[in-house]
Amino acid sequence: MQLTAYTDYTLRTLIGLGTVAPDKVTVGQLSDAYGISVHHLLKIVTGLAALGYVETVRGKAGGARLAKPPEEIRIGTVVRQVEADLGVVPCLRSGEAPCVIVPACRLKLVLASATEQFLSELDRHTLADLLEPRRKLQKLLQLV
Repeated sequence: MQLTAYTDYTLRTLIGLGTVAPDKVTVGQLSDAYGISVHHLLKIVTGLAALGYVETVRGKAGGARLAKPPEEIRIGTVVRQVEADLGVVPCLRSGEAPCVIVPACRLKLVLASATEQFLSELDRHTLADLLEPRRKLQKLLQLV
């Protein structure tokens, strides 16, 4: 299984915002910290705001900050919401042409189960779990 870059950047954005919570940072600061384009991060912050994880403030003193406490942000939920299709093989992805052996195939069931176990593991963790050690993350990201 492989998560998209969008999902990776989404999780990194939440970590970056979490390291400075409750303060806000600009998309430019996040871009500099991670070496990710501002354009990509604008899409991600906009998407996170639409999902209710981030609030944005416009203007000279603007930026983005977490809209929820890190303890309330479940990683599995975020991944499900931003990852378009988690199917590891075509028969598990929506819109893909079905394989000829689907009616008798057990591999599909095994891979679907493995995907669910992966997501279940992510469900066990919150953003707060990913923010330890916070001071080290702050130093590495240089956001504060």
